[in-house]
Amino acid sequence: MCYFCFDVIYSHLHQKPDTLKLTKWTSDEYPLFVTWKIGKEKRLRGCIGTFSAMKLSSGLKEYALSSAFKDSRFSPISIDELGRLHVSVSILVKFEEVNNYMDWEIGVHGIRIEFPSERGSRRSATYLPEVASEQGWDHIQTIDSLLRKGGHKGTVTPELRKQIRLVRYQSEKITASFQEYMTFRKRNGFS
Repeated sequence: MCYFCFDVIYSHLHQKPDTLKLTKWTSDEYPLFVTWKIGKEKRLRGCIGTFSAMKLSSGLKEYALSSAFKDSRFSPISIDELGRLHVSVSILVKFEEVNNYMDWEIGVHGIRIEFPSERGSRRSATYLPEVASEQGWDHIQTIDSLLRKGGHKGTVTPELRKQIRLVRYQSEKITASFQEYMTFRKRNGFS
């Protein structure tokens, strides 16, 4: 799956047709996220996905492209960056709505929150399971960061936190580097 994502952006940047095809996963549908990181320190370079189940073949292609080129937090990935990239595919599983915004385990669960905005509409945001542990955050820091990510501009209060609707989930994550992808291409006769 990671090689497929690399192939999608490699082909896009080189203006060539995709060479890899997903075969055994083509008809399976899952919610998924594609995350690009760059360099030895693996800084975030793009991450976009969906909570709607999609066929892997179309979902991976769509989110490999959008996370690489359309994540509004970053400029589009350039051809010069390819050699330093790592991609992760997270297949989301085991969704559970919980009654308490603290009812999730750091490093195990991703969380999607929904909360009221200052104007009364509903806002939402998510972090994949690895985000809180990678950042060194506790539960409150993670929730507060998600509220900000979701657009909350005011003071974060205990009352606001209690209004959060939280869904926890897990992910099956695989990661590959550009070098691993290129080795795969050479081994399989792709130029």
